[in-house]
Amino acid sequence: MRFILAPITLCAMLAGGHAAAEKLTLDRIHSDPSLSGPGVRNLKVSPDGARVTFLKGRDDNQFQLDLWEYNLKDKSTHRLVDSKTLVPEENLSDAEKARRERARTAALKGILNYSWSPDGKQLLVPIAGNLYLIDAAKPDAARLVAKGNVLDPKISPKGRYLSFVRDQNLFVIDLATNAERQLTTDGAGTIHNGEAEFVAQEEMHQTTGYYWAPDDSAIAYKRYDEAQVPVVRRFEIYADRTDVIDQRYPAAGKPNATVQLKIVSPAGGAIRNVDLGAEQDIYLVRADWSSDSRALLFQRQSRDQKKLELISVDAATLAQRVLITETSKTWVDIFDDLRFLAKGKGFVWSSERTGRKHLYLYDMNGKLLHPISSGEWGVERVLAVDEKTGRVFVQSNRDAVIDSQTYALKLDGSTADRPSRITQGDGWHDASFAGNGEVFVDTYSDPNTPPQVSIRRPDGTMISWLEHNELNASHPYAKYLDAHLRPEYGTIKSKDGQTMYYSITKPSGFDPAKKYPVFLSTYGGPGAQHVSRKWGNLFDQYMAQQGFIVWRLDNRGSSRRERAFTDPIYLDMGRVEVEDQLTGIEWLSKQSFVDPKRIGVFGWSYGGFMTLRLLSQGSDKIAMGVSVAPVTDWSLYDTHYTERFMSTPTLNAAGYKSGSVFSHVDGLKSKLLLVHGMADDNVLFTNTTRMIDALVARNVQFELMTYPGAKHGISGKVPQRHVYGMIEAFFKKNLMPDAAK
Repeated sequence: MRFILAPITLCAMLAGGHAAAEKLTLDRIHSDPSLSGPGVRNLKVSPDGARVTFLKGRDDNQFQLDLWEYNLKDKSTHRLVDSKTLVPEENLSDAEKARRERARTAALKGILNYSWSPDGKQLLVPIAGNLYLIDAAKPDAARLVAKGNVLDPKISPKGRYLSFVRDQNLFVIDLATNAERQLTTDGAGTIHNGEAEFVAQEEMHQTTGYYWAPDDSAIAYKRYDEAQVPVVRRFEIYADRTDVIDQRYPAAGKPNATVQLKIVSPAGGAIRNVDLGAEQDIYLVRADWSSDSRALLFQRQSRDQKKLELISVDAATLAQRVLITETSKTWVDIFDDLRFLAKGKGFVWSSERTGRKHLYLYDMNGKLLHPISSGEWGVERVLAVDEKTGRVFVQSNRDAVIDSQTYALKLDGSTADRPSRITQGDGWHDASFAGNGEVFVDTYSDPNTPPQVSIRRPDGTMISWLEHNELNASHPYAKYLDAHLRPEYGTIKSKDGQTMYYSITKPSGFDPAKKYPVFLSTYGGPGAQHVSRKWGNLFDQYMAQQGFIVWRLDNRGSSRRERAFTDPIYLDMGRVEVEDQLTGIEWLSKQSFVDPKRIGVFGWSYGGFMTLRLLSQGSDKIAMGVSVAPVTDWSLYDTHYTERFMSTPTLNAAGYKSGSVFSHVDGLKSKLLLVHGMADDNVLFTNTTRMIDALVARNVQFELMTYPGAKHGISGKVPQRHVYGMIEAFFKKNLMPDAAK
């Protein structure tokens, strides 16, 4: 099956203007201003509903973020905080650099996060380890309230305190007296207070390690000790030096950090310990307070990740009870959809117990009241709960797997399989709701429309544009618009009959009578969707304009699908993913316009692993590949991610052997470019050095590019321009030799 975007005329897109056809260049893609237009991020509606604030890159540096506001009353937009004024030159600590690497924001500078005070009058802005409190009415008078490598700052729910982590301990500042108080004192060495451990940040999406009670009476915090985590000695090789790093890295099957959950008053005093159970080798994946602050609820996941429990702790007595237990024969996913109703009426919980993710309403004793959603579709995430109108707003791809839309469900369950669609344009919508659900900010794009940001009512009607980003003659992309290529979308079947979605972009001046080379972009791993109907990857667009067929396919194991689609990878990562990608290649090879002898594959991280596996098992079908920062042996990767899908090397020795690139490398006969950052602390550089050794031992010729000082993302405009230039050159040399000359 194939479906194509509805035609859009270029003259209509240009809205009366016209630009001469001009193709993209790598230099332009990696320079300013952004070709996607003035993108915004971290959108928030102020608690008083008067403003929408957001972060936006500068015209001369899209990666330097400032804080902006849109005033809903007078419909004006202006910069609220200039990051360069606060800190002209950033000097980040190693801890902050590592935190940004975990958050995939290593390329960004300036203001990366901020928070509103509960009354909507002040903003808390961290930047380069310092913490500023800013009066929204007088933003030029920013007040430095803390410094010294401050991490994870927050304003307490009632606005009485500021809190943050510094030097592995938890601190508060009483805003009435400006007195700073250190709540924990044992943080040092391997002990951390108020922080999430490595695998929690990297794999559980834990962005914090402490949690305020809604009434400001207490803070629950995570304390972890990584003394038992094995030390991996690795080298970070820079242009002018080599640093020897002793990193505590919990590889699959090895010990994790020991985790505790504790409660402390912001006024100080005794610290109370919450019992996490007799089994210490567990994951503390989430913690939340009930709306009345009477109960602390935490989620405990077993080491094998087949069981997840929601446990309620009486804040006064510390008495416990298990409210919900989720189990799976494969793994239980972690979600951020827990929402407490006011006055202890109950809570919203998400589960994949039916094979699809749906929402359920429970009372505070753990009794299931009713499903909120149901049917042959799934909820992606909860956006807001509006108790006044009895609605839950959710994000889902109910109408099209490759889309993202906002829907409303009745809290009473009466519309469980009949949600109301709020957003209307086919494509990709990301919504950010006000706390009360009375307004939301919608970021929309499709393959022909760069991100547009609008402010809307809960029924979807527009209040105003925040960033229209219209593709007119003045837009940065305007002069490239005539050369813009629109992808086609469709489906093919996997070997077991499941539906897989693909996108294909045909090259400039496409002639169905000709045969073209293929640029196959893959990720293939769990937790990601590679095929989506939104403003696309500009490198894909560039390669299509260079004369390649650009192909993407979401194989089994990819995200935003039912469990029957994601579970086949269990205990044997790489098997069905490679099988599905080869199925896609077989389909491609049968198309009259594809040259089956000129198919190349490119992937990064899990995609790098997929590239090596595909070349090892399909060199008769794939002429070449580029593998960036690949995992080559799953026993080298971290516990929580790897064991979720593969168990441990001891319990699943056959799966680890089969999943390793080294078990298949004898079949690698195609041309290969191997790329890795030499300071990668996520997928360790050891993965590539072992691959180098294996290839040399087999006398396999290959090309290698390593980047001194680069982490997993090889971030920064200059390195990014270089690495993508390498990728293009390698594809052209092997698949378009005439063009390469």
